[in-house]
Amino acid sequence: MPKIADIQETPNPNAVKFILKEPVSHGTSHSFKDAAAAADNDLARSIFEIGEVVSVFYMDKMITVEKTDEIEWDEILPALAVPIRAAEAVASSNGSRNGAASAVGGAIAAAASDDPKIAEISALLDDRIRPYLAGDGGWLEVVGLEDSTLKIRYEGACGSCPSSLTGTLMAIENMIKDEIDPEITVVAV
Repeated sequence: MPKIADIQETPNPNAVKFILKEPVSHGTSHSFKDAAAAADNDLARSIFEIGEVVSVFYMDKMITVEKTDEIEWDEILPALAVPIRAAEAVASSNGSRNGAASAVGGAIAAAASDDPKIAEISALLDDRIRPYLAGDGGWLEVVGLEDSTLKIRYEGACGSCPSSLTGTLMAIENMIKDEIDPEITVVAV
């Protein structure tokens, strides 16, 4: 059972990041956009059962929970701590990413792709973008590259954060244009 080492605010006012002393996953990210998507995942389902939860994202020693606008953090934080403290480490097969929306993402998509450009993009994101997003309780998955359009999906606190959908997206696109291919446009899906 993990102990909560810290609870941190994120740039998204409706999301907080729980830093744990023990991992709840080992190198895999798990993202759930609603309670239905979390039905087969014990940890995410127990967090959604608290109520007023919009999304759950976790990986390694971090769990990000997004709440509704209607509830204040001081009302929901004590209730969220209960299932988080009771969590067991999960194998990568326990649960899915975004329900049925995506079973493959990020580095996994890059490894599964024959396109060297996706591998180069994923390496750039691993080095220069994902660590900062994880520091804010979020993540970024590469969905695919079609023609010159790179499709990405924000997860965790980044999923509904206004700065992810504007400034961060533009910065990612500019970095990829400058360092990999000037024809690529980036869209969040």
